[in-house]
Amino acid sequence: MNRYALLATAAVVLAMGAAAHAAQAPELSVTIYNSDLALVEDARDLDLKAGRQRLEFKDVSAAIRPETVSLSAAGVTIIEQNFDYDLLTPDKLMEKAVGQQVKIVRTNPGDGKETIETATVLAANQGVVLRIGDRIEVLRDDGVPTRVIFDKVPETLRARPTLSVTVDADKAGPRASKLSYLTSGLGWKADYVALFDEKKGALDLQGWITLTNSSGTPFDNARTQLVAGEVNQLNNGGYRRPSNAMQSAGTESGDAQRLADYYVYPLPQRTTILANQSKQVGFLSAQGVTAKKVYEIRTGAFNSDQNPSSATVAIQFSNARLAGLGSQLPAGVMRVYMRDQAGDPKFVGENSIDHTPAGSELSIKIGDAFDVTSQATLVSQEKVSKTRSRYSMKYLVRNARPEAVTVELRQGGLWRDGEVKAESLKSRRIDARTLGWSVPVPANGETTLTFTVETGW
Repeated sequence: MNRYALLATAAVVLAMGAAAHAAQAPELSVTIYNSDLALVEDARDLDLKAGRQRLEFKDVSAAIRPETVSLSAAGVTIIEQNFDYDLLTPDKLMEKAVGQQVKIVRTNPGDGKETIETATVLAANQGVVLRIGDRIEVLRDDGVPTRVIFDKVPETLRARPTLSVTVDADKAGPRASKLSYLTSGLGWKADYVALFDEKKGALDLQGWITLTNSSGTPFDNARTQLVAGEVNQLNNGGYRRPSNAMQSAGTESGDAQRLADYYVYPLPQRTTILANQSKQVGFLSAQGVTAKKVYEIRTGAFNSDQNPSSATVAIQFSNARLAGLGSQLPAGVMRVYMRDQAGDPKFVGENSIDHTPAGSELSIKIGDAFDVTSQATLVSQEKVSKTRSRYSMKYLVRNARPEAVTVELRQGGLWRDGEVKAESLKSRRIDARTLGWSVPVPANGETTLTFTVETGW
């Protein structure tokens, strides 16, 4: 039990048909995907005996997927493999001792004298029940220093997760081998820090990779690469993170390495990923990327608003080369900062982005502007045929700021053959179902946008 110091007096004796000794330290390579998945490749030289023998790898991931294990070595045939994950803990040690004898050592706090008794462990469920002589006793924390001495550690308990592989070698001697397997518990995500300068119309962008290791096993001095993209897996629910940051997809080829249809980001140096650790590694740095702040109003239907609604504030930029970036962006969270009057950067908002190809247009929502509002009015609605309707809309856009602004208004809800019949400002087609207007609003003033559209199917 965790409340007591449990002391094993004998060393662990592992049942091995033959020992495998590494002639050199393992050469680790870890490829980490987005979906709680990683590929571990462990290259090492093994000194083998001829014939059938068992090899033990004690430093594999505790979250290994055993069915994905592959061991490759010249002249070696795999007969059987086992993954032992029943780990040595005080509780497990006591559970395995049920029905066996242990020694209970108690120390008198007054004079320091020790009393040793032999006990039979009767149960170790929600406490330890012992038979000592002709009495039954519950081992408890009563203030008397107590420890338990075991004769040995059961062979079924391992100090750390162990993969054992029974192989048949055609001859004795050293040879190169590679152990590969998939594991969960390793993940990564991208985080971005953007410092936006509204007057210059530019932002500085720093990208960080956050590695997390909850696999229960450290990976020391590993060559690490990251794969951006959603790898299809069975029973993963087909989940994709929602994001509306990408306004339009790009067509540029980025500089990252490719694996099938995914991007690969090798870390520049080997790294050690300790168990239960998160660490950050920089992967992107760009200065002076062309950007602008915009106010957006989006609606997907033709109806009236009872109350004014605040405009969305967003930072728009492109990751195209001409804009000063020219790099694909892995999915993650982008946090935006702006300098205050004292020149100190202050956090102003964040939003998630999906995997974004180079040359794309992005709009990062950072908040709502309570001093820039819009209120829609459905002026009229009529049927012009069995399949078509005409809508007349009015948008009152107000600006309580001391400077003029331009509001990007997006009207959705059109069908593919929707057309504009009249409008007070020139529109543009955003996509098959959406029209867009750039509405200039004077300082401490208002602008009314009116339009009539026909749409149907």
